[in-house]
Amino acid sequence: MERCDVAGQALRRVLVRIHPARAVVIAFGVTVVIGATLLALPVSSADGTTTDLVTSLFTSTSAVCVTGLVVVDTGEHWSGFGQAVILGLIQVGGFGIMALASLLALLIAGKLRLRMTLTAQAETKSQGIGEVRRVLKRIALVTLVVEAVVATALTLRLLLGHGKSLTWSAYHGVFHSVSAFNNAGFSLNADSLEGYAGDPWVTLPVAVAVILGGLGFPVIIELLRHRARQRATARTSWSLHLKLTLATTALLLTAGTLLTLVLEWSNGGTLGPLHTGEKVINAFFHSSMSRTAGFNAVDIGEMEQATLLGTCVLMFIGGGSAGTAGGIKVTTFAVLGAAILAEVRGEPSSGIFHRRLAPHVLRQALTVALLGVGLVMCSTIALLTLVEDRFEAVLFEAVSAFGTVGLSTGLTGDLPPAGEAIIIVLMFVGRLGPITLASSLALRERSRRFQHPEERPIIG
Repeated sequence: MERCDVAGQALRRVLVRIHPARAVVIAFGVTVVIGATLLALPVSSADGTTTDLVTSLFTSTSAVCVTGLVVVDTGEHWSGFGQAVILGLIQVGGFGIMALASLLALLIAGKLRLRMTLTAQAETKSQGIGEVRRVLKRIALVTLVVEAVVATALTLRLLLGHGKSLTWSAYHGVFHSVSAFNNAGFSLNADSLEGYAGDPWVTLPVAVAVILGGLGFPVIIELLRHRARQRATARTSWSLHLKLTLATTALLLTAGTLLTLVLEWSNGGTLGPLHTGEKVINAFFHSSMSRTAGFNAVDIGEMEQATLLGTCVLMFIGGGSAGTAGGIKVTTFAVLGAAILAEVRGEPSSGIFHRRLAPHVLRQALTVALLGVGLVMCSTIALLTLVEDRFEAVLFEAVSAFGTVGLSTGLTGDLPPAGEAIIIVLMFVGRLGPITLASSLALRERSRRFQHPEERPIIG
């Protein structure tokens, strides 16, 4: 018994020492391996055969990292069990990373006690654990409510508007609702949602779920808290993070909609054949999906090069922090924009919404953005050496993987094993990289007792 107690204490000491960011990476890596193992089983495939390791690993990574890129058709290749595994991985990847990322964000912001760690090694009776549980309960409640409402709306529409059976409608409604809210982009249809391009009762609920999931739980929880208090002046007490996320999200959604609408208006392969109202809705839908969701209602491969490039920008930026979206995050983009504006104006410091930004926040944002650019560029160069395709298509695929979007021009299914391995790494790093990097930079911040002499090199 004494040996067991000693071993248990040693294990707890080791777990407590694990950096929260490292714990997130380990947890996701283990989940990906477990998912790949389950998907490789004969029971997971529709024809009862064993799925090769690369395909299973690719699909598991895409599901856990809520990306949506696939190398086999989800509705045809996988059995009901395999699809259930994928749905479970999506839910675990979405809810798990949201919970961990939210706790990291709260820890860094000083709203949670430092003794509460992401490895759940705190004493069960401590007040800190009570705070963790309340946050997790709120996340679980929001997830359940949004997914249930969207699933119900989709089920009713498929049942009443498209003449599908109740079982088929409910199954597809639940699957696409979970996939949408977690920004995964997995679809049971071979053409994603192209068959519903003219049906706003399908596309709009999916878009709403994607946008809500992409805002991030710190934003959703704060909005619910303010609404519960019913303050007449609640907006004035909004945090800077909330204001930045909502304002930048609205700006990017509007810009993406207008860009898609203008560039694809007369394109016969995308928006051209649709009526005016359908064009507007589908342009908005594409802009929403570019925020790391991955569903498509029009053929991405038929889009204009300018639209693909604009979509790459949206995918790279991504959605809100501590949510289901990927990318460098809208707050990172907003902070960099504020810094550029301050420099153009000749101001000594940058600020947003009458708040001055700390210098270390700008450094963190710049680090995350530049490392993301470097990773995408290196991966694109590597992919170009493996495949013979258009540069914009290869770049689009790399950005989609890094941003955990899932949109594709059709290149993913034709990649060689080495190319699939690159995409796997991009999805994993893209999902965990910005979160772990930002938290590591914040938690490792330290003061310096001396300053080097200042000098200004020539810029530009």
